[in-house]
Amino acid sequence: MEKRPRHRPIRKYPDAKRQIFNCEQNVCVHCGSELKFRPNWHMRKTIQTMSGPLFLAGRAKMCTNAECSHYGMRYYASQVLLMSLPDSSYGLDVLAYIGWRHEHDQRQLVEIQRELNQKGVEINERNVGKLYRQYLALLGAASEVKRKKMDAIVEKHGGLIFGVDALQPEGHGSLLYVLYEVLSGTVVSAIQLEPPNEKDLTDWLNLYQDYPVLASVSDGEERIIAALRAVWPNAPRQRCQEHFLGNLADEVLENDTELRKKMRVDLGGLPKTTDFSDDSAFF
Repeated sequence: MEKRPRHRPIRKYPDAKRQIFNCEQNVCVHCGSELKFRPNWHMRKTIQTMSGPLFLAGRAKMCTNAECSHYGMRYYASQVLLMSLPDSSYGLDVLAYIGWRHEHDQRQLVEIQRELNQKGVEINERNVGKLYRQYLALLGAASEVKRKKMDAIVEKHGGLIFGVDALQPEGHGSLLYVLYEVLSGTVVSAIQLEPPNEKDLTDWLNLYQDYPVLASVSDGEERIIAALRAVWPNAPRQRCQEHFLGNLADEVLENDTELRKKMRVDLGGLPKTTDFSDDSAFF
C-alpha cells in the first residue's frame, strides 16, 4: 500500500479576533523625511494563542523622498514579532507556556498537549515538541545566521534599532522577554525570568552591546528602560506607540463602560419609539 504524504490540517477560524500593527517608525533613519504607509499588508496570518485564535497583520511604511539614498526602502511593523515567530501559526505565549511547563514544572510533552487542547489550542504532540525546540532556540544566543543578518543591517544603515517587550504565559508569574531588530524584522533572542529584575535583563542585553544601536523601542516597564540605558546609554529611546495608545484607551474604556451603565439606568424607563421602517406605522 502506498504511503500517503503527511499534510497539515486545514484549520479555519472565521470568528478570530483581528489585530493590525502599523510600522512604529515615523521618519526615515537616513534622510529624516516622513514615511508613507504602503497600501497593502506586508504580512498576514491567523495564529492560535492562549486567548484564542487571532488574525494578525502588519502594515509597512516606505521612504518616498526621491533624493534619499534609501528611497523606496520599506520599514516593517516589527510588533508582529512579539505575537508570533515568522512562519509560525502559534503565538509566542504558546511557546512560553510549553517551555515553562516542560522546564520548570517537569510536564511531559503529551501532558502539555492535553492541557493545551483543554484550553482550546488545537495541537498534536509532534508540534508541541517542535514548538519546544523553537522555545529553546529562542532563549539561546543569536545564531550565526542571525548575526550575519544583523551585520548586513549595520553595514546598510550604520546601526540597529532594537525593540524589547515582554509577555506573560497564562497562569505563571514568569515573563518572557523578547529582543527583536526593527529594521530587519528579526527576532534576536529571548529570556524567561521569575521574578524579572534589572540585572538579569542588563546581563542578557550585554551580549549584544558591541552592535551600534541607532535607537531602541520598548513599553513603559522601568526594568526594561533601566537595562536599555545601562547597555546603550547614548541611544535614543522611544515608547512603543501600540502600548502607549493601549494605556490611554484603558482609562477611556473604563469611563465609557461606566457612562453606558448610567445611560441604561437613566434611559431604561423611556417608552419604545415607533419603528418607522414599517410603512404601516403611518396609517
